[in-house]
Amino acid sequence: MKMTLQDLLAPITPERFFAEHYDRAPLHIQGAAGKFADVLDWAGINRLLSMTHAWSENSFRLVMDSVPVPPAQYSVKATSRDNAPVLQPVAEKVQDWVRRGASIVMNDVDSLTPGLAAVSTALEEAGLGKSQANVYISFQSHKAFHSHYDTHDVWAVQVEGEKTWNIWEGRAEWPIPHPAFRGQKQEHHDKARGALRAKVTVRKGDVLYLPRGWYHDALAEAPNSVHIAYGVHAPLGMDLLHILSERALYDAEFRKPLPRQDGSAAAKYALTQRAALLAARLGDLARDPKVIEVLEGFIRDYRFQRGSYDLLAARGEAPAAPAPTAAPPAPAAAAPSGPAFRVAAEARPVRRGNEFGLKTASGVIAMSYGEVEAAAWILGRPAITEAELRQAYPALDVPALIARLQEAGVLAAA
Repeated sequence: MKMTLQDLLAPITPERFFAEHYDRAPLHIQGAAGKFADVLDWAGINRLLSMTHAWSENSFRLVMDSVPVPPAQYSVKATSRDNAPVLQPVAEKVQDWVRRGASIVMNDVDSLTPGLAAVSTALEEAGLGKSQANVYISFQSHKAFHSHYDTHDVWAVQVEGEKTWNIWEGRAEWPIPHPAFRGQKQEHHDKARGALRAKVTVRKGDVLYLPRGWYHDALAEAPNSVHIAYGVHAPLGMDLLHILSERALYDAEFRKPLPRQDGSAAAKYALTQRAALLAARLGDLARDPKVIEVLEGFIRDYRFQRGSYDLLAARGEAPAAPAPTAAPPAPAAAAPSGPAFRVAAEARPVRRGNEFGLKTASGVIAMSYGEVEAAAWILGRPAITEAELRQAYPALDVPALIARLQEAGVLAAA
């Protein structure tokens, strides 16, 4: 999946965005409901949640009315794939908290699917900085977080439901992830946020851009809301200091001892003179063409490396690119899609070693991995037809899978 900044901003142009909003002011972009259908939907959310080994107490959180739920209340002790002790979420416990209204936060998801990665890549290729993504799932009238600011630009991509955001007038002065900013108490934020600037309802297909430091909070007004918060970390002036400190290693003046201090005026004067000399040297270094070249490369390459693999092509066993194909013909009149089915009972994918299945109220149905994936896709939708399932999973014996799910009471005629 490929996406550009132009796709993300449409119908706003990138030129207008950079001239009027980038690092200046919030922007709400309304879009068609299907704009981000390929980025994430309920079926994709269920598949992510089912990746049990991907989650720990650091990457997966529950929040109930702005108060974090202790991970021990919805997790079990486990061993991660690198043999470290972790707390992994348990589906039954998580869903029990969700029934009560808890919000789900899934951190660092921007590499987990092509759709999620596409938005991050679009932001990074526009030169905006490193783009990291978290998924926020919340439910009606339960607020996950009080008024706050973030230490990075926020691009909130609404993929399901809707959410009402309070955008406040206040803005912290370019905060960074440092205890000087992260240690501020809620009382400070409630005062610093200022007056309400706007109340914005962000619906499925919309994007909300918030510059770094801008105060905001949000509440799900519809029955549910899912948005992906892409946090974009731009290169900072402080990064130049790191580059200069490395370059200063090769200047003898920075390696000399500073003047010894004995409390005398002469010693203090000598220190003042040396500090002025070193500051001037830093100014010279900052203008050095080699330093500028390094700084340009640092800014240009300031992005996360997610990788792009094609192992067969690497071995010369696959063509470099697929052969061009003609555009598909216009669809004929739609054929009857057959009977529709609805999800009639709760079920969830399970795995034990190399064996997969679907856990229902009457027991576990043994399935192949492909069947389990298709079942998860079904469970994420209010209704499906055999034709839709066949199109999504053409390699499966679709009628047989539907029959098994009907027999188990998971599916019923719509």
